[in-house]
Amino acid sequence: MPPVIFMMLDGLRPDALTQARTPRLDAFMANGAYTLTARSVMPSVTLPCHTSIFHSVPPTRHGILDNNWHSMARPVTGLIEAAYNADKRCGFFHNWEPLRDLNRPEKLQISFFVNTSYEQEGDRAIAEAAVKYLPLHNLDFAFVYFGVIDIAGHVYGWMSDGYIEQVERTDEYVGMVLDAVLPGATVIIHADHGGHDRDHGTDRPEDMTIPWLIGGAGVKRGYQIQKQVTLLDTAPTIAHLLGIPRPADWEGEVVAEALEG
Repeated sequence: MPPVIFMMLDGLRPDALTQARTPRLDAFMANGAYTLTARSVMPSVTLPCHTSIFHSVPPTRHGILDNNWHSMARPVTGLIEAAYNADKRCGFFHNWEPLRDLNRPEKLQISFFVNTSYEQEGDRAIAEAAVKYLPLHNLDFAFVYFGVIDIAGHVYGWMSDGYIEQVERTDEYVGMVLDAVLPGATVIIHADHGGHDRDHGTDRPEDMTIPWLIGGAGVKRGYQIQKQVTLLDTAPTIAHLLGIPRPADWEGEVVAEALEG
């Protein structure tokens, strides 16, 4: 099966894509399928959101309610474990360390972490690492996490000038990774949550509404997805694209509407 690349733009509100200059993300949407009204989970906080993304269950099921990880009382097989069990090679590139707990040890072919999410240019290191290592490790799945947009929201305020400038920087880094992706790969790009003022975590629309984009071979071009997509749908969609069995506990659905055929 062709590889899948999942890029996370932490804290990106969909309306930022209409206000910022984002030529690479604009072109990606024009050549793929997208929705600007996908839904996060409550609490709309980074680690609960990512645990839901990679395990396809809400926080009420996995029990991670803040940015402090703990083991699940009733474990759910995650995307990385499901991929590993199907002999798929996976890699993580991230600049926020708590994301190391999204998978169990010894399940990744490569794990790249650098503590740069609080630096204005901090996402460049992630893009450069992904560009360097993606061709070398023959990965079936790669997670590429950009964390600085979220930090800009906390420092400057969501939709402020400083926040919009960071969105524009990250668009460049997204383009760097897209240019390195092998032909035939499928790419998913979305946020985990939005934000308001200098915070997030509530059920306000500004916190809960996110962009969700997909492109590549077998994906409809210039198509606006009508289904209500949620964070729970990402892992089932990736599993489908990789041709691996779906764990029974997962609650999300494949975003089949975005795919040809």
